[in-house]
Amino acid sequence: MRTLFAALLLSTTPVAQVSKPLPADDTIRIAEFYRLAEQIQTKIWPDWSKTPATLLLVTADTEYLTHFPTPPKDFQKVGDDLYARPRQFPHNMQATFPAFGVPPVIVIGEPKATQSQTSTPWLFVVMHEHFHQLQWAQPEYLKAIADLGLSKGDATGMWMLNYPYPYDNPDMARAFEDLRDSLLNTLNEVDQQKFEHLTKQYLKDRKQFFAQLLPGDHKYFSFQLWQEGVARYTQIKAAEAAGDYQPSAAFGAMPDFTPFNNYAVTARARTLDELKHIDITQSKREVFYSFGAAEALLLDRINPAWKQEYFSHLLTTDPLFPK
Repeated sequence: MRTLFAALLLSTTPVAQVSKPLPADDTIRIAEFYRLAEQIQTKIWPDWSKTPATLLLVTADTEYLTHFPTPPKDFQKVGDDLYARPRQFPHNMQATFPAFGVPPVIVIGEPKATQSQTSTPWLFVVMHEHFHQLQWAQPEYLKAIADLGLSKGDATGMWMLNYPYPYDNPDMARAFEDLRDSLLNTLNEVDQQKFEHLTKQYLKDRKQFFAQLLPGDHKYFSFQLWQEGVARYTQIKAAEAAGDYQPSAAFGAMPDFTPFNNYAVTARARTLDELKHIDITQSKREVFYSFGAAEALLLDRINPAWKQEYFSHLLTTDPLFPK
């Protein structure tokens, strides 16, 4: 079977070998990711620590691969469990896919080349991508993807990004905005009695919204909430779990370091603020990240055991909500 996201892969023509060492700041960041993951991942998802955390760091001119069992032949060993080759992927990438076969690898640029910009947010984006590796690790994941029937013959996986969801449909856009507002009002309510009333209304609104969608559009929306929304939720929960984590002295001394306890306070608020102001007609697929994360945060309150069921219902969060 052709690997997903094959369209992102560049020519496999042999390239000149390199022996350039990993830059010192990147060495610190990568080490901190593995250190942090070891301490917090099982607090968020049981058995997450059993998932291989393979990573490809893409710099301006070189790619560095680590924790991969059988590095491709065009990589040259440059350190302990570290291999390098001239850059082939875009240096602003933030993605997880089987670039070299299984296990899937996190492909990510340095902070300044990505949306993260600085080291602390970058670290939690890597945790987000590491959660995608846990999704990929589910035995029936690829079969479930195929069974969606949404690829229309696209074997590259690019349909996941380019599916023609009706983002620009005015009626659908207004319906989404109403559902978004209902979700935020419910999630932000602190009074328990009012919260329970708003939750019942939200569940009704949610059911009505999905009833308006064509079957394929419903499946795509649900798939994106399951995959990207819950990954963003996990990014938030990782930041919160790291609130009392003590970073290494080297990471804490980086000039762009943000204390984890400070970042943890803002991680959830930033996603909810993003959702509050997002325009589905402009942001399109990006809405699934913040909306899905907000729904997962709501599930924490109305179905605290939802994570025990999450992997039993691949590619949809619908069964996790009360009927």
